[in-house]
Amino acid sequence: MLSEILIKVFIKNAEDVTDKKVRGNLGYLGGFVGIVVNLLLFSIKLTVGLIVTSIAVIADAFNNLSDAASSIVTILGFKISKMPADKEHPFGHGRMEYISALIVAFMVMLVGMQFVKSSFERILNPEKVTFELIPFLLLVVSILLKVWLSIFNRYMGNKINSSALKAASVDALGDVFTSSCVVLSLLAAKYTDFPIDGYAGIVVALVILYSGFSLIKETISPLLGEAPSPELVESINSSLLSYDYITGVHDLIIHNYGVGKFMATIHAEIPADINILKIHNIVDKAEREISKKLGIMLFIHMDPVSNDNEEEKIARNSVHRTISSIPCIKSFHDLRVVEGGEGEKKNLIFDVVVDSLSMNKTSNEDTIKEDLQINLTKLHPDYNFIITIDYQFY
Repeated sequence: MLSEILIKVFIKNAEDVTDKKVRGNLGYLGGFVGIVVNLLLFSIKLTVGLIVTSIAVIADAFNNLSDAASSIVTILGFKISKMPADKEHPFGHGRMEYISALIVAFMVMLVGMQFVKSSFERILNPEKVTFELIPFLLLVVSILLKVWLSIFNRYMGNKINSSALKAASVDALGDVFTSSCVVLSLLAAKYTDFPIDGYAGIVVALVILYSGFSLIKETISPLLGEAPSPELVESINSSLLSYDYITGVHDLIIHNYGVGKFMATIHAEIPADINILKIHNIVDKAEREISKKLGIMLFIHMDPVSNDNEEEKIARNSVHRTISSIPCIKSFHDLRVVEGGEGEKKNLIFDVVVDSLSMNKTSNEDTIKEDLQINLTKLHPDYNFIITIDYQFY
């Protein structure tokens, strides 16, 4: 495969994608290949477009020129994202890779809007397109080059998990479609005088716009704070539960500061009667090992749970039965019974995890707490209830 040959020739230790230097070099290679191929395609299509006087071909040529500029932005994104943390950016500059992909998407849309205008003008003022065999064959070759570039970018994007290169792959695949429309319109010009060129240009421009819009949606999501992948969530939870004395986990929050730059916090349930130094060593070890294994920064908070307290067992069973009747509550945790002041009731304290998507217009934090308190008071009138609402961030 040509992609593997290029990687083997230009990148040392290319399989070690966890190495930041290797990953950066692979990103640079993807960007430079994009520049070379797109500049070549721009030259071919611009020459063909001028020879046959086709606005659709010229539009496609400048689309490739914008793709070359996009590759330059991608390279700059990789360069800046590798910069170390500083005082103003304590978590580094990893999100710059997402921003560069977003810039690429806007550049794609700008080209699309420009050629919608140009194509409309060609429809209103048509010019005859002349079919010539050599230019036609050059366009066919350009399509094959774009097919390969899309495959190459997808391969590289998956290899290093780069949103910028994945975006470039999608863009290249869209270009295959648009170039195919251009080739068909040029072929049709041989058999008809209908001004198909302008209409083909509209199709090309609209596909470019759609491609740009899709890229914006894909690249803006991590910048807004998208949910982590289920695989990462499961890996963190299962890894932590594999350690001795850790009986449960909750309140997992994962922050994304760029590809491969995740910070996570989680609460681990531990026996209340265990030696504090012993469990601290276990949790400290878990933080180090899981962080290294998954390539994240993990911070663990310890929540002591009493397993031998009969009063809390009864209360836990009551809460479990009660929340099962409220669909938007997924689970509860951190339940404990705390003595009140002199002459006051005991406090039953716990947190409930709420699924915000399943809450309806009549359900909010206050109504959920009120329903729980009413139902639990019937079962345990000797308690005050202190309930905290948590949300699941994945």
